[in-house]
Amino acid sequence: MSTRIFVARLAGCAVFDRQGDRLGRVRDVVVVYRRSDPPRVVGMVVEIPGRRRVFLSIGRIVSIGSGQVITTGLISVRRFEQRASETRVLAEMLGRRVLLEGAGGEATIEDVAIEEVGPGEWEVAQVFVRRPKTSPSPFAKGATMFVRWSEVRERHGGAEGQSAAQLIQSYADLQAADLASTLLDLPEQRRLEVVKELPDERLADVLEEMPEAEGARVLAALGDDRAADVLEAMQPDDAADLIASLPDERSETLLDLMEPDEAEDVRTLLRYDPDTAGGLMTTEPIVLSSDATVAEGLALIRRHELAPALGAAICITLPPYEPPTGRFLGIVHFQRMLRYPPHERMGTLLDTTTEPVRADTSAAEVSRILASYNLVQVPVVDANHRLVGVVTVDDVLDRLLPDDWRSSDADDEPRTPPRRPTTDTGVILTRPRRAARGRAR
Repeated sequence: MSTRIFVARLAGCAVFDRQGDRLGRVRDVVVVYRRSDPPRVVGMVVEIPGRRRVFLSIGRIVSIGSGQVITTGLISVRRFEQRASETRVLAEMLGRRVLLEGAGGEATIEDVAIEEVGPGEWEVAQVFVRRPKTSPSPFAKGATMFVRWSEVRERHGGAEGQSAAQLIQSYADLQAADLASTLLDLPEQRRLEVVKELPDERLADVLEEMPEAEGARVLAALGDDRAADVLEAMQPDDAADLIASLPDERSETLLDLMEPDEAEDVRTLLRYDPDTAGGLMTTEPIVLSSDATVAEGLALIRRHELAPALGAAICITLPPYEPPTGRFLGIVHFQRMLRYPPHERMGTLLDTTTEPVRADTSAAEVSRILASYNLVQVPVVDANHRLVGVVTVDDVLDRLLPDDWRSSDADDEPRTPPRRPTTDTGVILTRPRRAARGRAR
């Protein structure tokens, strides 16, 4: 009996070697079109530790099923680069509009089933499609059906009619950082199609994880109104970094379109040197009065949209409580709040050992303070000891890591050829042999 697997269900599945060591996760399936036969599966795109996406030849796959993929354990760690003859199922086929030969009419591909037709040989077997809806009701959906690949005809060679909605649904469970990395691996045109379909909040999270240069290209493809809405949804420090990479004229246009309060936060950050505490900080810390209770503090840090680093501590100041605040009094770490009853006043729990830094303190000094005292965030004050923001550890890491750390290309080739080294995940660093009917790298 042949094995048939639906590709959408493979997305995110764990990849193991024969010893049971986990090597990574499936991010896509790569196929090659043939003149008359169904497309042939040549391999998978697998994300290994370090967010590096590599190619796993179909010849190296022992079995697929039960929510996991088993391989021989031999994986090349060279970053995946798509060839002109190859098509990624999740990134390029799902959401594509096709014509149906037998049933007639048009449909949209929602999933693709691959089938093992021989040892180490897989091909596209069936396609799960949805017909256009026939009811005017906004809740109605078109009929679905399974069709053989031979019954499908792509319109204009598949170059037109692709929808990003199905791809976005496939990536719905990805963390923002993983989705950013996934988008950077897509062809530029396909990437922009997906970006335009993402909700503003989701796109804002993704842009915060992208290099500024790539984020600027994404914003360039959006209209000014949409770009301003997305910038408003970003953390002020990330929005400031992105705006600083844009041409001056576009930057001013977007700032003028943003809500005044949001734009003012960004303008404030742009006044600081990027290599200082002021340039690294976010202007949206959690601030409370000394008379606030532990219960109030815990309620604030429970918000699901709050970044973990910002929720690690609460700043206590005199009024006003929006930066720049009244005089900074100190911070209260969330672990300390957990040790006291809900009615305890925050002013009695101040950490008197954590000193704030000035906005002009160098980024190197801020890094030293965070490391020396095992802090997740450090308060930033102005000359009048008013709180203007906080620098979190993730902001410092972004500054310390090389500009291309997200692409993982900096260490593609080792300085000296090692003798069959292995990573701590069991991935053997070697070039795979050419697999039968597979794809060599």
